[in-house]
Amino acid sequence: MTSTPGSAPGTPPSGRGRLRRRAGTAAVAALLLAAIPAGAAVSADAGTPRTATGPQGQTLTVSATTGLDPAGQKVRVSGEGYGLATGIYVALCKDNGDNRVPSPCLGGADMSGGSQTSQWIVPPGDPYQGDLAQAFGPGGTFDVEIEVTAKGDGLDCAEVSCSVVTRADHRAAGDRTQDVRIPVAFAGEEPGEPGGEGVDMPAGTVSYQAVADFTSAGKPLDLLLHPESKKLYVGADNLPDTADVDERGLHVLNPEDGTSESWISLAPGSTGELRASTAARIAGPLPGDGVVYNYPLRGVGAAEAGDEAASGVWLTGSTITDIAPGTTPETVLVAQGAKLSETVRATGEATRTLTLPGGARFAADPERGTLWYSDFAAGKLHRVDLASFELTDSFDLPGAQGMAGFTETDPATGAVWVGVNRSVLVFDATGTLVKTLVGKDLARDAAFDTDSGRAFVVWQDGGDLSDPANDNNGTLTVYGSEDFAVAAKDLSLPGNHSQSGAASLAVEPGGGTVFVTSPAEGKITKLARQVSPLVTRAPADLTARDGEEVALAAEAEGAPEPTVRWQVSTDGAQTWKDVEGATGPELSFTARTAQDGYRYRAEFRNDVGTTRTTAVTLTVTAATGGGETGGDTGGTGETTNGGDASAGGDSPTGGDSGTRSGGGSTSGGSSGTVGGSGSTVGGSGSGAAVGGGVAGGAGATPTSGGGSLAATGATVMSVTLAAVGLVGAGLLVHRRTKRRTDGAF
Repeated sequence: MTSTPGSAPGTPPSGRGRLRRRAGTAAVAALLLAAIPAGAAVSADAGTPRTATGPQGQTLTVSATTGLDPAGQKVRVSGEGYGLATGIYVALCKDNGDNRVPSPCLGGADMSGGSQTSQWIVPPGDPYQGDLAQAFGPGGTFDVEIEVTAKGDGLDCAEVSCSVVTRADHRAAGDRTQDVRIPVAFAGEEPGEPGGEGVDMPAGTVSYQAVADFTSAGKPLDLLLHPESKKLYVGADNLPDTADVDERGLHVLNPEDGTSESWISLAPGSTGELRASTAARIAGPLPGDGVVYNYPLRGVGAAEAGDEAASGVWLTGSTITDIAPGTTPETVLVAQGAKLSETVRATGEATRTLTLPGGARFAADPERGTLWYSDFAAGKLHRVDLASFELTDSFDLPGAQGMAGFTETDPATGAVWVGVNRSVLVFDATGTLVKTLVGKDLARDAAFDTDSGRAFVVWQDGGDLSDPANDNNGTLTVYGSEDFAVAAKDLSLPGNHSQSGAASLAVEPGGGTVFVTSPAEGKITKLARQVSPLVTRAPADLTARDGEEVALAAEAEGAPEPTVRWQVSTDGAQTWKDVEGATGPELSFTARTAQDGYRYRAEFRNDVGTTRTTAVTLTVTAATGGGETGGDTGGTGETTNGGDASAGGDSPTGGDSGTRSGGGSTSGGSSGTVGGSGSTVGGSGSGAAVGGGVAGGAGATPTSGGGSLAATGATVMSVTLAAVGLVGAGLLVHRRTKRRTDGAF
């Protein structure tokens, strides 16, 4: 949105002068904190103080907000303008966003008076004043130290956003008017990183939603999404309730809409004669297109879309219980109970054979030359070396209890995942049990996406409603394949139970789409990944002159792609309203003094949730002197107490008709941002108050310190304020340089 000159998003608040005076006082306080000498009690980094304004005009300043020591560090917290009718706590807390209580907090409420992690400030004369709490100073001021650590008392700032906050004490727990929050970060993290505040779901939450049911492949037993042709191959049996059609065979579906592209129902039987056969288990893909699969009882077939019948051989011996690609393109690995063979597909000849102590299902890891064979009845996992075709070790399967599940290997890590009863046991490539994942249903299949590093597990309900643990609904869970952390919100699969067969999975590379079979329902459910909006670019606090063009920018990613609308608050973030027509990534308008103290945020929405950027504050100062026009050299500027030309003369962007941006960029005219003839930090004109030639012109009458303490038309600055000004200038240059680099201003 771009407003016309003089327009202002929002309505003018009352007390604008007081807001400006408080903002100015807070800025001086921040500089004074930054100027604390080495060896002072505060052990914080003096380069990163930060100030925030509360809903009733309170100002809160924290001496250090970045690079905090995770093991513990003292920070200095001061405030002013707090009311004298309500006590407050000062602490490090989980930041839950606007109008939500900051909680939990490090140290909790200090009821002993001995806490170093929180402080209790009360009105003068309060019954708790003394050992338990200290009183506010004149004007609702306080100045305390607290000890902050990254983790403790139920708070883990590595997992959640944390802020140093003030909030009403336990006697007014529902009072949000005392909430003032300043984000902090430990171990090099940036405070206020883009990410925003999830309103109904945490920002960036991954979930899956059913988008279609495919019912054109009979009773689906196994799935394979071909890596080259991208066709969805379905091994299927016949559905009892469709007696007029025999649906056994290999179905080929379009994965977009589930339409049938081909159906191969015939395969050679024991005599070589073609017959309708169930495709029980898919071994793997053929080059280009097609798959190798097992059909009962001992058939090994191969087919691709368009074939009228499968080619295949009929093996001797017992029923095939599992099948996988062999060590050469011409062979397959076949389990017939405890007997493992490598067999030539064209002839059925076994080139190598091994009999194990027991088992039925296996998973091959060709990358590491290993095969893992599960004996669920005996509770054992056997490891076979594919080069020598010999048993090399055996491991326990805790909790197997004879309940057959699945055995799958993660191609990225070499780990083997074994489903036993209501658990998944994860063994690393050496056979060491590294993780047990527990579900509420039966673990039935797993699939891995190497692109995203995710493991997908489908759990099936037992289907026996006489058991209180059963409800007929299954579950899809997603884990990080290396850290095993839950990587998506669990998805319920209504009606997916194991009474008619085990569910199976296929995952599209990247994990954007997942296919899950439900044999009991005769369907394949297509699931699409969704992500609640995650802010990738957030606006920053902005200072401008009356009549200056300003811009705020924000961006977010999510699936589906989120929409955006800008909102404004004129009462310190207590209420918000939409800015009319502001539905783009940038909000630009002409700043007016009536907007001083306004707060702005962007709200992103999609079907999954709503996320808002952290609210930012617009400070508008009156245009003075030559600042109305700016000019190529930045103007002459005012010098009293730094003047309004502290960042590049009278033109805040240092050039003619520049635009001040609070959303990741600062665009200017022909002069630099810091400098110009009238800037308080360097400058070639007579208005330079401190430091000649610092990011600006040559400076007037430089002293041995590089600048003059006196300026034309201004009183002589004290040495103390000069030092503060130098520190402040350093902060200004540092912050603006950093913001240009990382896109936050």
